[in-house]
Amino acid sequence: MQLNEIWFVIVAFLFVGYFVLDGFDFGVGMSLPFLGKDDTDRRVLINTIGPVWDLNETWVIVAGASLFAAFPEWYASLFSGFYLALFLMLMALIARGVAFEYRGKGNSAKWKKTFDAMIVAGSAIPALLWGVAFANIVHGVPLNADHIFVGYDIPLIGNLLVLLNPYGLLGGLVTLTLFFTHGLIFISLKTDGEIKERASILATKVGAVATLLAAVFLVWTLIDNFSIAGLALSAIAAVSLIAALVMNFVKREGIAFSLMVVTIITAISSLFVALFPNVLPSTIDEAFSLTIENASSSGYTLQVMSWVALFMVPLVLAYQTWTYWVFRKRIRRENIPANAH
Repeated sequence: MQLNEIWFVIVAFLFVGYFVLDGFDFGVGMSLPFLGKDDTDRRVLINTIGPVWDLNETWVIVAGASLFAAFPEWYASLFSGFYLALFLMLMALIARGVAFEYRGKGNSAKWKKTFDAMIVAGSAIPALLWGVAFANIVHGVPLNADHIFVGYDIPLIGNLLVLLNPYGLLGGLVTLTLFFTHGLIFISLKTDGEIKERASILATKVGAVATLLAAVFLVWTLIDNFSIAGLALSAIAAVSLIAALVMNFVKREGIAFSLMVVTIITAISSLFVALFPNVLPSTIDEAFSLTIENASSSGYTLQVMSWVALFMVPLVLAYQTWTYWVFRKRIRRENIPANAH
């Protein structure tokens, strides 16, 4: 396997890890209007991800940096053509981070309501737009011979309108509902009492919608980009998602959450399998597509990056595993101090 192929796998691994970890963060954020009956409930929900949300979010920074270093042409075309969508996503992520940090700095109901809305929007918008982005990356975008995104005549907005096609919107709805389900099952794993029961019931309902949308999306993807590996990964994703909902229904939250992790890993991996060896296909002419060959950095750059990754990735994984072990206990209403805000 060549270095550019190895780094394609590493970039895929980083994005898959990001969607697994920040995916349930998004789901928890989106759950506030549905599960937060009062301020204590909402604080319980936020505290389930309080110690880890920012650590989870660093995965996308590392993934973006790796993409920039290993495949600069892919990075340039992607971030210019998807500029407005990625800008909206970035603003939403910033708003969510600010809300987590500042929600508890005020006592008024209006103050908390404002930051709660920022958490919900800052979770739902990225969950939707990540699906739109990856669906379009797999489906292809109008790249010309210079690898420049040729959108509508309206600057930036035209590019966004190109991305909001039926396949892209379906991909967005899949990630939105899938991450919501992932977060709800995480809540049922991390809480107790009435909140846990409500989360479990809602996870079944949202999961049913996610299953239907994901089935249509994966079939559509296989029709456009069929491969045995993609079919196998899609089948595993479908079975594990259904099994996760069954385990959630019978109150086996730990197994259900593990199966949701398998679902997201295999579903996102199937998209990268469908994409390979392209990294950004062109819908204008296949010859204009970006591939792992014409989009990658020099061999020396990839070699240096490989040595760095060899030492740093295991350390990051070990540290994150230790963090989750430390904060493994369930959060209950009685754990929330009454005099805190």
